[in-house]
Amino acid sequence: MKDGGPPDSLLFACTHNSIRSPMAEALARRLYGQAAYIESVGVHASELDGFTTAVLDEIGVDSHAHRTKTFDDVEPSSFDLIVSLSPEAHHSALEFTRNTATDVEYWPIPDPSAVEGSREMRLDAYRRVRDMILARLKARFGTPAGPTP
Repeated sequence: MKDGGPPDSLLFACTHNSIRSPMAEALARRLYGQAAYIESVGVHASELDGFTTAVLDEIGVDSHAHRTKTFDDVEPSSFDLIVSLSPEAHHSALEFTRNTATDVEYWPIPDPSAVEGSREMRLDAYRRVRDMILARLKARFGTPAGPTP
């Protein structure tokens, strides 16, 4: 991996590739898309969560074209780093990379879909996760020059 900034290829993984990993992928692409190849997967495939799209739209990050994928859809050796965002994804990432030189990091990010209540309460949970991922990206890989979300 290169010093400073993101690795050349980065994979985010969560349980369903519907909330946390597509959110991380979209944010990382906005920040580092010129410097890195960035994808996301889930242990299981699901549809992109509508609240995910809504909270990304709020900060001008488009995720509408996202199509969910699983670990079966990618080659582990194609990535320098896999960031797992859920315990299930972390276990799968470690198994997935057992015979490769790919690094794996675990960033425990809560699942905002577990929050119940009004639409606004649920959106607030998604915003907190979005902001948590954004802060973690910047802390880990730095803040690129130019406009950022």
